[in-house]
Amino acid sequence: MTKEIVQNSTDIVTHNEKLRAFLQASTSENTRRSYRSAIRQFERWGGMLPCNASILVQYIVSRSQELSPQTLSLHLTAIKQWHVYQGIHDPTADPLIRKTMEGIRRVTGKPQVKAQALRLEHIAQMVACLKRRDESKKQFRDLALILIGYFGAFRRSELVGISVEDLTFEPEGVLIRLPKSKTDQTGSGIIKAIPYSGKAICPVKSLEQWLHCAGISEGSVFCSVNRWDQIQPRALIPSAVNDLLKSIGRECEFDFVPNLSSHSLRRGMSTSAARENISFELIKKQGGWKNDATVWEYIDEGRQFTDNASGQLMDVLNEISVKD
Repeated sequence: MTKEIVQNSTDIVTHNEKLRAFLQASTSENTRRSYRSAIRQFERWGGMLPCNASILVQYIVSRSQELSPQTLSLHLTAIKQWHVYQGIHDPTADPLIRKTMEGIRRVTGKPQVKAQALRLEHIAQMVACLKRRDESKKQFRDLALILIGYFGAFRRSELVGISVEDLTFEPEGVLIRLPKSKTDQTGSGIIKAIPYSGKAICPVKSLEQWLHCAGISEGSVFCSVNRWDQIQPRALIPSAVNDLLKSIGRECEFDFVPNLSSHSLRRGMSTSAARENISFELIKKQGGWKNDATVWEYIDEGRQFTDNASGQLMDVLNEISVKD
């Protein structure tokens, strides 16, 4: 009897450990980190968990001048998730919370500052800028990173997370497998194909040159390079992509450097593809987007001058003027 009790206790502990592991895997580490930060801020303000709607209203009102509506919404989501997983009533479901947030958005909301979309001409300038530098390992790495990041429409975490084991070189180009991405949390994998261009600017050739000169045959593709041009045995951190783009942007004398970020590559590819009338299906596939609305937003942005009623009316007006 005692053995059965011990065994049952062991089974329960094992079950609970597995359950915790599965629950943890259901949310990305970045999301969990954001939630933990939100909870800490709420507690530093003076809040305690569990809480009620009255306390939450005081919290969001008092912090509405220092935090954006988007950040406040994140904080409410974190607090909601804490209550839900504790099996406690969710105070954020109270209508007063929703109405208060609507008012905050109307009064304090500002248009979101978007990353500057890099056009093809910008990429050409950046490539020319890099090629003017003295030949170095860092030069090869930066060139490959920008071109692969752009034509693969990678998120920065995906880009720095690529390993040699994820690459398959074919006669037509390279296949890059993403074991997991933001839109593939189940880990089924996404494969992106980047073809050889056969021209002076070629992302696949640049990738091959970087791997060859760095002597990388396994592990992280985009490694750190120190000031002495020595390869470091660790991958770049995601924020380093932003720093790199801003640095090259300043060298190219772009007037939009403050708005440059890693998303400039992904957004730039999609809007540039739209301007070249590349189909919705191909743009969506290359970017790995699940939400059609996101893709159409990029397409509308890329074609806002070409698909334009005013432009067509101007053509008609000029035809009339010529006849007169």
